[in-house]
Amino acid sequence: MAYVLTLVRHGQSEANARGVMCGRSDPPLTETGRRQAGALAAGLPRPTRLVSSPLARARETASLFGADVDVEVDARWTEMDYGELDGQPMTALDGDAWRAWRSDPEHVPAGGESLAAVRARVAAACTDLAADAATGEVVVVSHVSPIKAAISWALGVGIDIAWRMFLVDAAVCRIDTSGSVPVLLAVNDEGPLHQGIEPAGTILPA
Repeated sequence: MAYVLTLVRHGQSEANARGVMCGRSDPPLTETGRRQAGALAAGLPRPTRLVSSPLARARETASLFGADVDVEVDARWTEMDYGELDGQPMTALDGDAWRAWRSDPEHVPAGGESLAAVRARVAAACTDLAADAATGEVVVVSHVSPIKAAISWALGVGIDIAWRMFLVDAAVCRIDTSGSVPVLLAVNDEGPLHQGIEPAGTILPA
């Protein structure tokens, strides 16, 4: 049996439903998000370790997995701090602000955190989990920016690739850590969601 490090974006939150940037603010899951978490529980292998961001939307998703192991909270998997942009629509950024953010991984939104800082803390968290993920099912429930950072760690590239990726709510990414270098197996996989759908259920919003 092959074991992997499975990275799960939390289910839809109220902020996701409104289409605003959501960093350290802590909205709950929507009913759709809770259904997504239940579908993931049915579609993913049973974890031998289950790790979560400390934010409520991630912890609630992890708790709905119904796993036989305790949820370990690790702050390194928390979402990027958007500072003053938290809760704002993407249109709150003008052209110059967008260019600064996209061109410089060290750029810090006012009161927030840089992508480079997210990359550093997530890379350390991935390294700490690599051995266990090679011998068991390690599942991490996190957010868009940390998962993108983990993918950049797996590929051995800079965090600037974050702008070339898109992750849907409750998407699954997988990294094989059993070899001499990590190997990215899947990105933005929605398969476990659909595997866990009951015939009459609706997992994704129309």
